[in-house]
Amino acid sequence: QVHLVESGGGLVQPGASLKLSCAASGSTLNTYDWGWFRQAPGKERDFVAVIRRTSHTYYTDSVKGRFTISKDNVKNTVYLQMDTLKPEDTAVYYCGATRAVLSSIRDPNLYLYWGQGTQVTVSS
Repeated sequence: QVHLVESGGGLVQPGASLKLSCAASGSTLNTYDWGWFRQAPGKERDFVAVIRRTSHTYYTDSVKGRFTISKDNVKNTVYLQMDTLKPEDTAVYYCGATRAVLSSIRDPNLYLYWGQGTQVTVSS
């Protein structure tokens, strides 16, 4: 059983930065691909970024150039560095583990494990 714990969320002003962490236990990072998703009130859980076992990364278009996903195999932790935050980035951010093929990597239904989420609010 894989257990994920997100942290690092908060309330920031537009243009600020946050770094989210997702600490994994019960598995090494090389066993799964690791994704970040976000869910705003009343909306579906949307793909943000993924880092594969190969360390290849993929992003949704709205965060390209602003967000960076990374992982530390020693700390067994996945990160999401978020820069130049915008109000539309406001959501609960979740990390998840998957073994989906690349063509399905954005589908949250194919993620096997999820953390509890961390709230990110971008507001002036």
